[in-house]
Amino acid sequence: MDKYDKVVELCRRRGFFWPSSEIYGGVAGFLDFGPMGTMLKRNIERRWRETFIQSHHGLVYEIETPVVMPARVFEASGHVENFTDVIVECLQCHKRFRADHLILEQAGEIQGIEGMSTKELDELISEKGVRCSECRGPLGKVSRFNLLFRTNIGPYSESVAYLRPEAAQGMFVNFKSIFNAMRERLPMGLAQIGKVARNEISPRQGPIRLREFTIMEVEFFFDPKAPGCTLIDEVSDVRLRLLTEDMVKTKTEEPMEVRVAEALKEGYIKTEWLAYFMALSTRFISELGAPTASQMFVAKLPDERAHYSAQTFDQLVRLDRWGWVEVSGHAYRTDYDLSRHIQYSGQDLSAFRKFQTPHPVRVTVAKPKVERISADYGKETGKILSAIKGIDPGALKSRLSSGPVEVDGLIIRSEYVEFLEKEETLSGERFVPHVAEPSFGADRLTYLALECAYTEREDRVVLKLPPSIAPVQVSVFPLVNRDGIWEKAFSIHDLVRRAGMISEFDDSGSIGRRYARADEIGCPFAVTVDYQTMADDTVTVRDRDSWEQTRVPVNGLKEFLWSRLAPLRFIT
Repeated sequence: MDKYDKVVELCRRRGFFWPSSEIYGGVAGFLDFGPMGTMLKRNIERRWRETFIQSHHGLVYEIETPVVMPARVFEASGHVENFTDVIVECLQCHKRFRADHLILEQAGEIQGIEGMSTKELDELISEKGVRCSECRGPLGKVSRFNLLFRTNIGPYSESVAYLRPEAAQGMFVNFKSIFNAMRERLPMGLAQIGKVARNEISPRQGPIRLREFTIMEVEFFFDPKAPGCTLIDEVSDVRLRLLTEDMVKTKTEEPMEVRVAEALKEGYIKTEWLAYFMALSTRFISELGAPTASQMFVAKLPDERAHYSAQTFDQLVRLDRWGWVEVSGHAYRTDYDLSRHIQYSGQDLSAFRKFQTPHPVRVTVAKPKVERISADYGKETGKILSAIKGIDPGALKSRLSSGPVEVDGLIIRSEYVEFLEKEETLSGERFVPHVAEPSFGADRLTYLALECAYTEREDRVVLKLPPSIAPVQVSVFPLVNRDGIWEKAFSIHDLVRRAGMISEFDDSGSIGRRYARADEIGCPFAVTVDYQTMADDTVTVRDRDSWEQTRVPVNGLKEFLWSRLAPLRFIT
């Protein structure tokens, strides 16, 4: 067995995770988490919150939005049109595969395959002799497959909705409400942790590629004319391992190592906020157990980037079976999303930038022709008036010059509006904020932490999880279950639990076997209560990684444990 198989076997045996709906044969791309896996995953989410939300001096706010959203949201975001993967079907057994993955499996690494057209992929399949991996049959033509899960809201078939493929759109559609509620200050970040769904064509990498998973995202809004990161000095000396776009184009495999300050100075990273989050991500992934030497950020080429991105870096970590695997994505989304939602909803999602000195300007004013609108729309006239009011007059004039404008199902025609020019004294101007986004999958990070922690010692598994994310922090054992030792041990277990630590009480089997069980779930410390405890009120504390044992007074146990659990571990 390779390391992946060993980790998966351990996870099934010790209650971390296994395939979902397994008693019915399971279904690829879905995972169930048991007690240990759920606690580990929640601890990773907690540490992510502490790193990306709570440490930002009130700049980032966490929100929660629905998993199901109307189709219009994803039409505006571009996902209905662009959120696709390439699919190919075997003409013999009719099994379907993700075309680019199948080519890579059989033909090896091919530069730029993510950005290739269906025609180019067809040519590659023919040139490389790629066949069905199941029956070796011939393959049909490559086509595009939309990854959105479609559903309906209520009993009406016309009320189309989708399960969200990212948490981001909930933050974009709520931007203005939260911006107003938080006193209209930029920069401002919105964060979410929640379930998303992507209808992957053929997920075959266990917890690495799922159809439903927990995403952790920040959408960080800032003024493009004042793009400086107020926290950049905190990370300016953090070293990033980068493959820039130019390096990817020349097929360079070894990343450069560069300080954040230098990466910005040389223009490798376009915005300070993107660089800032990449530095935080380096630290965060290191804390989960992946040394910085096993991490790198790889720039996506223009034809490989998502439709909303002006620059994207994927953070990769080397895993035993899968090689370099993406663990986070960092995208400079510019004003794409907010601008699209302004266009599709007719709502004003802009912010206001105040001038240092007010100055006169000529502005375009849209004056609705109420009688003309009323003749066509009657009782719906108010909706048309609101839609006209919600669009920048200059933008509306420009769009109407090319024909009618549709806003939320309503048609605005040129004959509905008269445009006037007038002079005003402006104290500022409206603008659409730009966005930097770090995005993580919690399920994938859970597996990452488990693989990085997996070790073997004397034919025994020792899961060396960082104390900050271990599902159980302390195990308490009575040496025997008599002579008051069991009761004393349970009172110490209660003391540790009340001190805020996650404690497990284990009174079954030999002490050696109990140590082994604690090691397998990654518990950093085991406390044994024995006859000496009854005599001098001390206990034995065993360290999981070194197996060293220390005698500690019960009245100092909390401080002893917290001093060793609290420090964060960054691996270089």
